[in-house]
Amino acid sequence: MYIQDQLGEIRKAISGAAARAGRTAESITLLAVSKTFPVSDILQAYADGQRIFGENRLQEAMEKMPQMPQDCEWHLIGPLQRNKVRKALEQGFALIQAVDSLKLAATISRIAGELGITAHILLEVNIDGEASKHGFTPQQLEEEWEALTELPGLDIRGLMCIPAPVDNPQDARPAFAALRTLAEKLRERGPLPLPELSMGMSHDFEVAVEEGATIVRVGSAIFGKRDYT
Repeated sequence: MYIQDQLGEIRKAISGAAARAGRTAESITLLAVSKTFPVSDILQAYADGQRIFGENRLQEAMEKMPQMPQDCEWHLIGPLQRNKVRKALEQGFALIQAVDSLKLAATISRIAGELGITAHILLEVNIDGEASKHGFTPQQLEEEWEALTELPGLDIRGLMCIPAPVDNPQDARPAFAALRTLAEKLRERGPLPLPELSMGMSHDFEVAVEEGATIVRVGSAIFGKRDYT
């Protein structure tokens, strides 16, 4: 019952954080990050009503997705190499969350056109300017915004970020607020509504919800500690 119990606690926490921010729990999507966990664990979450799952690695997702019921929704949340874009688009992810450059966006646009589909994406922002992180800097995203919005075959749904690691979840608040502010600036420029903000993980999702997250990416708090061996 561990996974079901944890899901219940997380849903309560999301509801509480939403209430504190004057929002509804229904306005927030809980994305269960299932990377490294077996299909048997994902099925336990499914049995408790969870339908939206996130995987970091394309190959791992391709192995798991056919083993799960067809009403699951899958997001690719890890880095995507340009030479794997076609496979990712053919796999049918509902959302590709970590589009981290104009070059990658252009590749997705071109291949989506060849496949005759629309690719639903988020743009990853390196909100803290960490050298080790992928993503647009806020300044770069503003400079390249017009070029991004002119790419055909893309539905840019919003922004995502992975802030610098912190011990106290409250210390992530400025990064979440900065991503929200950046999205607001881009909305004002048009032409996209950018309804989604994907931010917050197992240790800080409540703060992220308070700062406007519409998608929280929660893995270990649902499934337990990861074994990377």
